[in-house]
Amino acid sequence: YTSGVKLFWLDNDEPDINPWHPENLRFFLGNGIEVANIYPLLHQRGFYEGLKNSGETEILTLSRSGWAGSQRYGAVWSGDIESTFESLQAQVRAGLNVGMSGIPWWTTDIGGFYGGDITTDYFRELIVRWFQYGVFCPILRLHGYRSPISEPLPRSGAENEVWSFGEDVYKILRDLLALRERLRPYIHELPQIASDRGLPLLRPLFLEYPDDPLCEAIDDQFMLGPDLLVAPVLYEGVRQRRVYLPAGTNWVDARNGKEYPGGQSIDVAAPLPTIPVFHKSGSRLTSIFHHGQ
Repeated sequence: YTSGVKLFWLDNDEPDINPWHPENLRFFLGNGIEVANIYPLLHQRGFYEGLKNSGETEILTLSRSGWAGSQRYGAVWSGDIESTFESLQAQVRAGLNVGMSGIPWWTTDIGGFYGGDITTDYFRELIVRWFQYGVFCPILRLHGYRSPISEPLPRSGAENEVWSFGEDVYKILRDLLALRERLRPYIHELPQIASDRGLPLLRPLFLEYPDDPLCEAIDDQFMLGPDLLVAPVLYEGVRQRRVYLPAGTNWVDARNGKEYPGGQSIDVAAPLPTIPVFHKSGSRLTSIFHHGQ
């Protein structure tokens, strides 16, 4: 902190002990089988209170694990996950469950952490689809241990910047970064809502539309805040997906400005550069997406 570091990445705070035999562990608070799961919460608390006592007022930590109450102290991400479409599918559902469990901050390693070969068409498609999802997450993070590995003892894997996956992918990711920047004022309002009311940033459809029974069974779409509906593409090779628009409002396709009444499912084209996104008709988000471009 005295060197200017204001945000801390609390990585292996499970704690990372292998093999994990909590019945054989002893902590200051007691037997591991009784108290081990609270370790990450208290670890986060130590950093939070230390920063607060140093005068910080906006405190965020990035933690690989959490426990009930972790929302008080910062952010949780989903850990070292595989670089596969199956893993991407799981992240959407996990993030919604974490939010409904009272922890509003959520992020993933965009592209997954293990097994991503930056030279393959599979990974390059995956990184685009994952990045599209990540743009609408509370925290946007490109992170992972990439291959191919050229050194016998690599320190950090292959290159993993937005320009590391070919020019075509770079253009898509660059445009997504620009979109994230335009969304910044909207996204910045949502943590205050989470603090005041407990509402997560990522919300299952049924949370916003409890009177629409069809929303209860949908777990591959979500709301970012009250006005933005996101339907990420989660499967390899898919270039169109079905999107349900909740009843009770009209929805505007963020790409072309076309308006649809709610309470229906529509088939939406989703070429690789595109993620289906809709916002409520009349919302202030209209100007962000530059309709017609």
